[in-house]
Amino acid sequence: MTGIILAIIVAFFVAAGIISYITALYNGLVRAKNNLEKAFNNIDVLLQQRHDELPKLVDAAKGYMKHERDLLTDIVKQRMKYRKADGMGAKIATENKLADLLGRFNVLVEQYPDLKAIEAFNHLQLRISGVEGQIADRRELFNDSTNIYNIRIEQFPDFILARLLQYERQAYLKVPEENKEDVKLDLPN
Repeated sequence: MTGIILAIIVAFFVAAGIISYITALYNGLVRAKNNLEKAFNNIDVLLQQRHDELPKLVDAAKGYMKHERDLLTDIVKQRMKYRKADGMGAKIATENKLADLLGRFNVLVEQYPDLKAIEAFNHLQLRISGVEGQIADRRELFNDSTNIYNIRIEQFPDFILARLLQYERQAYLKVPEENKEDVKLDLPN
């Protein structure tokens, strides 16, 4: 009789241990997923600020940059595409494209010294530059959260539960290629 009671107690503790372990795995995956979503939502707020300022900047630049209308139109289109994007993956893809276009836009601005002299344009550009700095900080946090999440859903034994929950690998926010190139400084002698 005591053997049966002992077996039941051992079985109970083994079952409790397994349930506790699975619960800990599940909670860890949920925490990683929610941290990833929180990091993206923090970026999303800043991206919305930038997207609200972009039409004003584009309008200020249009008069001077007649030959670059295609680029300005693409910036506006990507902005609208971002607003209509459904889900984090679609927004990340759109944001990566918009960041590339803004990099090209900043290169073009350098070719228009009269444009840089307009106070309204300078004010808008400074506001967007400030938001860009905040976005860069948040991108780093988002990419860290993405990395942790992707590792969690791919490592053993977490990946078993992650597959059951249909958790999928998430994309990183990328830096446009031209932003990675060396900057040439022409300093006076």
